[in-house]
Amino acid sequence: MKKGFLVAFLTILSFTVPLTLEAAYATGIDFSIRLFDRRIYYAESDPIYIQVTITNNSPATFRFKLADERVFSLDFDVRTINNRLLEPADVLIRKRTQYQQVYFREITVESGESFSFVEDLQGYIKLSEPGSYVVSALMYPELYRSEFNRALVAGNSAITVPVLESKRLNLNVRPAIIPGPDGIPLEMDIVTGAVLVREHLAPDQVVDYMITARQKSQWERFFLYLDLEAMLSRDAVHQRKWISESEEGRRRMIEQYRQEMQTSTMDGTISVIPNEYVIERTQYNSTEGTVTVLQRFKIGNFTEIKRYTYILNRKDDIWVIVDYSVVNLGTE
Repeated sequence: MKKGFLVAFLTILSFTVPLTLEAAYATGIDFSIRLFDRRIYYAESDPIYIQVTITNNSPATFRFKLADERVFSLDFDVRTINNRLLEPADVLIRKRTQYQQVYFREITVESGESFSFVEDLQGYIKLSEPGSYVVSALMYPELYRSEFNRALVAGNSAITVPVLESKRLNLNVRPAIIPGPDGIPLEMDIVTGAVLVREHLAPDQVVDYMITARQKSQWERFFLYLDLEAMLSRDAVHQRKWISESEEGRRRMIEQYRQEMQTSTMDGTISVIPNEYVIERTQYNSTEGTVTVLQRFKIGNFTEIKRYTYILNRKDDIWVIVDYSVVNLGTE
């Protein structure tokens, strides 16, 4: 991270003597991982939830910092049976390289207590191929810093890297399910009464379709290429709530999110109607893409200019929007 790394935190007071990280392993701090829900996992489709647990078996108090965006507290090391290290996910790189405030809490684990949370492995590692893998986790009690990671990779003993490492976990991923004739979701067009079907559009065509539909207030067309589950889970707070909900609870969350989009007039949201837009740039590979769009919004006697960047994933050979960001460029 750059100098000027900003943090805000909540300090939890304790009158016991805290356990330093250097003494953690020697005195009984156990860091472990396990599959949160044991089931069959398929490539390119399923989230893979990992439960992370820190147990204090020592006689003293152990404290560590836990970021709201867990990528600043946690790493996963995933390797094939041939010891090939998998690459980090693009979303992880994006979160760690942008300048931002990193909010965290200081967690206190008393003697005999445990602290657990659940993370989706797909948010850390590119795991798109079937096979057998070995997974381990790294925990940064003092938060992730780029210099710590470089020291770990280089084996630089001159830099003391505060890190906890878990034991290995075996993971099997099966080939993706081949969709049948009804594999593509269907939506009914309220205007025409015809069935809407997701077509094999390029990423820029998907974005153009979505924005045009919004300008015409054609909501079924607007939502057709939006992955609402992915968009709803794009921040850490909503993702943790999603994990804890039942299937019925998740359906309610998506429906509520959809309704909020339809009624939202908040500046910078994806559902605000632009008067004009120009697609500036499109980049994509076989699985992921980005589309940058310059949009103009008429506000009274002036026009606001914003640059939207849409993130798309290719799922079942269909491009869908999974995330977006907005940059304000001023007015004219």
